[in-house]
Amino acid sequence: MAGNDLGGLLGSLLGGGNGGQGGGGAGGILGSLLGALAGGGGRGSGGAGGQNPLGGLLDMLTRSGLADQAQSWIGTGDNKPVDGAQITRALPDETLQQVARDAGVSPEQAADEIARSLPQAVDKLTPGGSLPEGGSLEDIIRAQKL
Repeated sequence: MAGNDLGGLLGSLLGGGNGGQGGGGAGGILGSLLGALAGGGGRGSGGAGGQNPLGGLLDMLTRSGLADQAQSWIGTGDNKPVDGAQITRALPDETLQQVARDAGVSPEQAADEIARSLPQAVDKLTPGGSLPEGGSLEDIIRAQKL
């Protein structure tokens, strides 16, 4: 579905060989996460309201006490790390379960992969130091590819 397309685009954005598995793992998990937030995660999470799900995800992280980390990814300086436990606390349980099912991994493995790849993905999607406006997430990703 759209999550697969998004995952492929995110895998390309992350540089393919980023995780030793051709980037499909990281891109696929992030694609599944953003697809879940765009399609089904809106109800329990406050969602992105039809907007780019990246903003909704960053909102969730901010409300979960990860504002400094999320801002560092958007800004132009160094990216502050997060860990899988922080991601698990920040995301709705059903969203993380769905992402894990889609990727064929445990929820803990999915959270760890999100924690590893999300800072780099957000950093690359916000090269000007701010969230992109307008267009679909797929269009935004395509526009950022060099």
